[in-house]
Amino acid sequence: MVEAQVTRALCICTTLEEFPTVHQLALKYDNFWASAGVHPDNEGVAEPGFEDLLRLGAMPKVVAIGETGLDYYRLNGRSIADMEWQRERFRVHIRAARELKKPLVIHTRSSSADTLALLQQEGEDGSVGSAGGVFHCFTETMEVARAALDLGFYISFSGIVTFKTAQDLRDVAAMVPLDRMLIETDSPYLAPVPFRGKTNNPSFVPYVAKQIAMVRGVDVETIASATSRNFSHLFGVD
Repeated sequence: MVEAQVTRALCICTTLEEFPTVHQLALKYDNFWASAGVHPDNEGVAEPGFEDLLRLGAMPKVVAIGETGLDYYRLNGRSIADMEWQRERFRVHIRAARELKKPLVIHTRSSSADTLALLQQEGEDGSVGSAGGVFHCFTETMEVARAALDLGFYISFSGIVTFKTAQDLRDVAAMVPLDRMLIETDSPYLAPVPFRGKTNNPSFVPYVAKQIAMVRGVDVETIASATSRNFSHLFGVD
């Protein structure tokens, strides 16, 4: 990261069982921070209660709630109605984030309409008192991006934006306002070209920045400066 001039990272929690490891990583490095939450796709793990998330979210260097959201990609023979447990888990995260006044890290896959609707139902519309947050590793349509922005959320792009088949996503990256954009790894997945298929790591983030700079017609320093500033603003860190 140092050699690549990547100055900060958010270590994402996806189960309560792994939180101590994620948190220790954040505590070990001055430029690392952590989130607290349970990924919507994780089954057979400890279910996060409201009080659990309040306790973990209040710990030092925990700056966000999530990864949370909805994922209907792997229904495994179930109906969308059967995924109410996911929606309830998402509601718990939203309510904890609002109580803590910390942003949400949103995951949405094959579920964007319900994700947006549930956020609105819980009062996440960008108004005073909203937790806000980021739609991370964005892969949705231009319409979904605009809707997320209208609700006050940031949009984060991963290595997918460099893939040959991702022109629609590059069009979204060209549209998102510079002051509402983040870049990320989604490590260990989705390494950008020319590292596609390898284990992703934060030193590859500049390749994401370069691709976005290209589609926006600006220099990479503009993207680097803006996304670093946005990270600090959204997560309340120096």
